[in-house]
Amino acid sequence: MSNRINAKYKIDRRVGENIWGRPKSPVNKREYKPGMHGQRRAGKLSDFGIQLMAKQKLKGYYGNINEKQFSKIYKNAAAMKGNTAENLIGILESRLDALVYRAKFVPTVFAARQFVNHGHVMVNGVRTNIPSYRMKVGDVVEIREKSKNMALVLEALQSPERDIPEYVDVDPKKMTASLIRIPEFAEVPYAGTMEPNLVVEFYSS
Repeated sequence: MSNRINAKYKIDRRVGENIWGRPKSPVNKREYKPGMHGQRRAGKLSDFGIQLMAKQKLKGYYGNINEKQFSKIYKNAAAMKGNTAENLIGILESRLDALVYRAKFVPTVFAARQFVNHGHVMVNGVRTNIPSYRMKVGDVVEIREKSKNMALVLEALQSPERDIPEYVDVDPKKMTASLIRIPEFAEVPYAGTMEPNLVVEFYSS
């Protein structure tokens, strides 16, 4: 088992929820947290603990973004006009790795990050290997020609496990995708419960 898969499963068990809706998640069988003390009865969380868990869950969902980078994303969201929680989700869904995942070019967001890192995608015809690259509405992501026949890609596109959201336009034959609009929180197809408002409270407190 790779470290990425291991990390993904640990996140599920740590937050006690199958946040990606994956059938192989250990939470489906064991709801307790990982580690030797995982089966102990969990105490009631404080308000801070609830906010912290919401943050850990959200940043874990997008490939376990590191704290420094996630804090920067929050600051950018807070500096924008409008609702900070909605802005936060909009920025996260505009990431290149998130769009590659939503377009079903790969099976997981962890695979999306690795896929982008290895130079398999182009944005507007330019090879781009930065997973956090922020997509603009209308930008076109395309799988590079030599990568289109990868088993990972072909299997993901054919998988019935999840649907492509309406704010992403995908051409499976050309293997291109574009962001039609920045989605609202209610449009994002989270398998688990996400609470960006609590994330805002965490950073605001």
